[in-house]
Amino acid sequence: MSLNKNNIFCFFLFLFVVKAVCQEDSTKVEKLDEVVITATRTLRQLSSLPMPVQVVSKLDIKQSNSLRLSDILDEQTGLITISDFGGGEGIQMQGLDSQYTLILIDGVPLVGRSAGTLDLNRVTVGNIKQIEIVKGASSSLYGSEALGGVVNIITETPKYGFRGETNFRYGTFGNTDISTSFSQKKNKLGISAFINRFSSEGFDFDESTPVPSQSPFSNYTFDGKITYEFSDKLNMVLAGRIFTQNQDNIAQNVQTLEIYRGDSDINEWNTRLTTTYKLNDNFEAIFEFYATQYLAEEFLNDSNGNLFSTNDFDQQFIRSEFRSTWSKEKGKLTTGLGLTHETLDRAFFDNTPIFNAPFVFAQYDWKPTEKLNIILGARYDDHNQYQSQFNPKLAINYEFNKKLSVKASAGRGFKAPDFRQLFFNFTNSAAGGYRVLGYNLVSTIIPDLVEQGQVVVLDGVDLNDFNNSLKPESSNNFNLGFSYKPSTKVKAAINFFRNDITNLIDTRAIALQTDNGQNIFSYLNVDKVFTKGLEFNVAYNPNRNLKMSAGYQLLYAKDKEAIEEFRAGRVNATSNIILTKDQYFGLFNRSRHMGNFKVFYTIPNWQLNINTRVTYRSRFGLVDSNRNTYLDTFDEFANGYAIVDIAFNKKLFKNYEIGFGADNLLNFTDPQNVNNIAGTLLYGKLNIQF
Repeated sequence: MSLNKNNIFCFFLFLFVVKAVCQEDSTKVEKLDEVVITATRTLRQLSSLPMPVQVVSKLDIKQSNSLRLSDILDEQTGLITISDFGGGEGIQMQGLDSQYTLILIDGVPLVGRSAGTLDLNRVTVGNIKQIEIVKGASSSLYGSEALGGVVNIITETPKYGFRGETNFRYGTFGNTDISTSFSQKKNKLGISAFINRFSSEGFDFDESTPVPSQSPFSNYTFDGKITYEFSDKLNMVLAGRIFTQNQDNIAQNVQTLEIYRGDSDINEWNTRLTTTYKLNDNFEAIFEFYATQYLAEEFLNDSNGNLFSTNDFDQQFIRSEFRSTWSKEKGKLTTGLGLTHETLDRAFFDNTPIFNAPFVFAQYDWKPTEKLNIILGARYDDHNQYQSQFNPKLAINYEFNKKLSVKASAGRGFKAPDFRQLFFNFTNSAAGGYRVLGYNLVSTIIPDLVEQGQVVVLDGVDLNDFNNSLKPESSNNFNLGFSYKPSTKVKAAINFFRNDITNLIDTRAIALQTDNGQNIFSYLNVDKVFTKGLEFNVAYNPNRNLKMSAGYQLLYAKDKEAIEEFRAGRVNATSNIILTKDQYFGLFNRSRHMGNFKVFYTIPNWQLNINTRVTYRSRFGLVDSNRNTYLDTFDEFANGYAIVDIAFNKKLFKNYEIGFGADNLLNFTDPQNVNNIAGTLLYGKLNIQF
């Protein structure tokens, strides 16, 4: 972008901010505190929670003109979406990979993690009421996958009367988003429905290669909800969601350079039945049944139209849960028990594994004084494939006064070995013929291959290590934070965090194939890593028309064994350079610094709202260029970058609103290191309410 355009943009931004700050707000209204449910599974005010929680409101989502869940989460402090090798985008939280963050819709989990990553682009934001982000180990309430935290997407519910709206947005790369929703509630019955279609013509960083950076695709989301109030004490919610996507599938053989073409299809559905019985003000019981299926199928044909390869992934998940809450004058006791049943029928699996996992949990939310809140909880998970898990959590919040409070939490989280890590049996013919074996298959397959002379076990690998069960990854999480609110216009918060992970499941070469010289890989409990740092957030609302906020995260993410290797002088950058501990940077694909800055401004007389959102990520390492297995200061790093988004929305008449804007205004691209950012995306949109 040219200097003149930068100056013009900064001038208008400065003009709007100055006008808003100087404008006298004749009506001073103190905003009511936001209410969340994810952190404790009961309704709680956000400010009084004793653990780090962020909330993204429907208004912020709407004014930013965002389309997918990844767009929103990327702009939150301490969060960043990272692309995997398959193009899916998962969330990194407090320096922990996406496989350690549980993604929920209305409190129930999404499935379909083909390589540990749950693609956030599957989720449209068109019918979202609120997004709640709980940071830190949350397995004491939610079990596996909540080792690092929880993201809960809460969708709209039917409201009294009839209302509906249609949205249309079109932008660069043929990105088209169309959605329609309506809801009606009369007497005891409420009904709502939401339909969304999202498509793209794709984009390509390098047109000299036949494989595009993103292939064209189209997907549909159907979401419905029925509520019925049998009485003042008993009500029911029946909800369902369908997601379907078709995308061109193009690949190239790295050795022969032959091009393969085909299709990739995803079909997902889920249904949830929740019944709530409220005996009185002191007792509430909830029964919930949830079932979902994620089916992904793809194929590739060669240049002659003959079938080259197929791949399928069929995961089914069923959960039934009963929980109750007893309320007393100074506390709430929440208890629950349930059972999950999960299967996965997948290509490269020798059978269809089954996971059965009963669980029980309890939590006491106690407020002995007006200033002190203590939450103590724990959960026990049993399993038919790995050892049982017990995960406690303690959180404390103390209000010194109306302006200053301190909160601290400590908890244990765990991540169970997934189907892939236990049962995978895959040979990649297109990439030289390397092979991946799940942990449970090694002790039976490798000895036979050794006896036949087909493989040689690598030095340092003991096959006896595979006779025991692969252990779940576990984490001890600590948070210490302070909140300061000197006035109704300003609030600030800082949180210090640390995660210590043991039994980290890593991919390691265990044997060498004698016919092609390629490795056989498997999964082992090997590393101990930690992430630590701080997050700082500040918000300034000088009047009802202007909202400004900024956030920053400092992160250190390192392998404990690597630190010892560097300290002992056993790591070289070259044959002549021995590295010190200070030259060890840490884990791959982590940035030391991340930040965001947002300005939302409304001009009531013009019925216009304008916002600018800036996110920054400092440099990060992706490749061990000097091949010492660690990321050190002599390796090559991807440069840091900033993303600037702007949005304008203007209301016309009573029921119409138009909008336009630009995502990635500065046109940042780095196709070698950041393959999910495609340059500036311009768009326009139309909203019609009826």
